[in-house]
Amino acid sequence: MSDDLALRAERLDAADELAKVRDRFVLDDPEETVYLDGNSLGALPAAVGPRLQDVIAREWGRLRIRSWDESGWWTAPERIGDRIAPIVGAAPGQIVTGDSTSVNVFKAVVAAIRMAGPGRDEVLVDAATFPTDGYIAESAARMTGCRIRAVAAANLAAQIDANTAVALVNHVDYRTGRLHDLPGITAAAHAAGALVVWDLCHSAGALPVGLDEHGVDLAVGCTYKYLNGGPGSPAYLYVRRDFQPRFDSPLPGWNSHRDPFAMEAAYRAAEGSPRGRVGTPDILSLLALDAALDVWDGVAIETVRAKSLALTDFFLECVAAYVPEGLVESVTPVAHEQRGSQIALRCVGADEVMRALIAGGVVGDFRPPDILRFGFTPLYTSHADVLRAARTLGSVLGSVSEGIT
Repeated sequence: MSDDLALRAERLDAADELAKVRDRFVLDDPEETVYLDGNSLGALPAAVGPRLQDVIAREWGRLRIRSWDESGWWTAPERIGDRIAPIVGAAPGQIVTGDSTSVNVFKAVVAAIRMAGPGRDEVLVDAATFPTDGYIAESAARMTGCRIRAVAAANLAAQIDANTAVALVNHVDYRTGRLHDLPGITAAAHAAGALVVWDLCHSAGALPVGLDEHGVDLAVGCTYKYLNGGPGSPAYLYVRRDFQPRFDSPLPGWNSHRDPFAMEAAYRAAEGSPRGRVGTPDILSLLALDAALDVWDGVAIETVRAKSLALTDFFLECVAAYVPEGLVESVTPVAHEQRGSQIALRCVGADEVMRALIAGGVVGDFRPPDILRFGFTPLYTSHADVLRAARTLGSVLGSVSEGIT
């Protein structure tokens, strides 16, 4: 069996359309380290270091204030947003980059409540949401006089009604890797006259999202996972084009003013996606992200999705082959239409197991109380990586379980 799996890994990697993209990243020797934590922090694209050296030495060091115009700093939030747009299925002019995901969730939820109109006083949240989304939604509801209700994502479409102002949903569950029904939930919300804000943190860059195709109202996402923008890299905000004139941001900063340098006392909102800005753009991290997005040149998101499913399928098969039966249980759906780009395995002593895996050169992560998470970034993960990870997991579980049971 192990020889068969090794041969298959070799054949799959030889046929991999994305194999050449791996060279665009700074990676460890795969014989030493297999990195399967791109769903928390993507690997470093090789173009980022030289780009930032130029930004620091020339644009900031010599041009200084002139770089706002001469180096395009001022328009970077929209320009980089337009580079993210095709990855998430959006036309240009609908995404602005900047601030954190949390800040953008706040903008989007409050603006959605304001656009929903009178009589709609309920905010629905995915019951298994990433904690910050829940915290922000609860605060936004409290500030706007709404009530909040947590609903399992699988039941959201049926729970949206005439009282719903907005539903906030994670496209992929951060803990289990379950892919939620973006087209179905969005359509159900629209049928009931409500809006949806989608959190794309665990889907953008790993699978097709289709924001425009599915009529998504508002979406937010981070860029340091599958988009590989670096630790704390700026998030982004998508506002559907026909909603932009009505988008009433709860954080109207000088950068989202129609004429920022007029320094007017009264606020007049900018046209288009700049309406989602707040303060001065964080240029160093924005330009690091800009360089990181070069890895997507010539890459189709459909190819990424096909490889993601192949990697996760192969990992599950290798786990079944190398891990003794009964030691792990996958909580990630088997069905492709319900799976993101990670596999979450439940096991006893998961924290200790993950520490042993990392010591053995396989880097994933742990989520309490008992989940091992493995994120598969198709741009740089190989089938050989997957095979080695499963082998190491089997070895670790064989030894660690003896001390736990």
